Amino acid sequence: MAGERVESLQVLPEQAGQRLDRFLAERFPARSRSALQKLIREGFVTVSGKAARPSAPLRAGDRLEVRFPAPEPAVLQPEPIPLSVLHEDEDLLVLDKPAGLVVHPGAGWERGTLVHALLAREGGLSGLGGARRPGIVHRLDRGTSGLMVVARNDGAHLALADQFRGREVAKVYQALVWGRMRERTGTVDAAIGRDRAHRQKMSVRALRGRPAVSRWLILRELPGFSLLEVRPETGRTHQIRVHLQSIGHPVVGDSRYGGAAWRGVQDPLRRRALKDFKRLGLHAWRLSFRHPRTGARLSFEAPLPEDFKAVLKALER
Repeated sequence: MAGERVESLQVLPEQAGQRLDRFLAERFPARSRSALQKLIREGFVTVSGKAARPSAPLRAGDRLEVRFPAPEPAVLQPEPIPLSVLHEDEDLLVLDKPAGLVVHPGAGWERGTLVHALLAREGGLSGLGGARRPGIVHRLDRGTSGLMVVARNDGAHLALADQFRGREVAKVYQALVWGRMRERTGTVDAAIGRDRAHRQKMSVRALRGRPAVSRWLILRELPGFSLLEVRPETGRTHQIRVHLQSIGHPVVGDSRYGGAAWRGVQDPLRRRALKDFKRLGLHAWRLSFRHPRTGARLSFEAPLPEDFKAVLKALER
């Protein structure tokens, strides 16, 4: 079929026993696991010439054929949403996402996303993410601000996804957390997976967690709070939020992971500042990667937004 792409893979001995969908998720990190499961169920994936279930365990020597249908035409409507763009060329775009902006359409968010804003810009977007995620190589949570890189074409998308998968992309965040740290620096090395009781949450106590490592150091100490520099070495869902909660220091403003306890703050001005802080105390501060075409190292920095600086000032009291 015109536009269809076919990938052939072989399972190595050390990969034997993996679920089919997990194996494909590691091989094709630019695609969501749910999207890959859909391909498997619809017969676009064969194992040694036969259809299989997403949960099927693989054996050493199995030969996989994966057919990726031609991308569906985009059905989303461009929207003239202002963006803070730090760099733009024929292959990629680097922007400073504001807190509150959802990256791509999903349940409850069919309009007003970053993708809608990107579609309104000239230059094109990669189609590998599908019709609803054009150009999206990685994501930030809705309540997180800061740096993102977007792919303008499929070649750039694949090259950037390889860098993220190979841990070649340097990501540095600033995180405002509850409590004072006992040490100046530390590492959280704890696997992350779906919470057993609350499937919308992630947890370090999951039965089948994936390895995750976050390194942190103190940038600034405030009465009852700490501003941290955090370097995630892996890219699990909600990784920084989950890891910091697991060591007793949830991110300020994070109602999902225990960081919205402003009612317990005694000082009325600090309490009001925390109540009015309608976002996560998490900012993607620095981002560095190799340009997918030239190989040159690109590095970017986004300063803390005004609402973040304002809450820091209020907490100095």
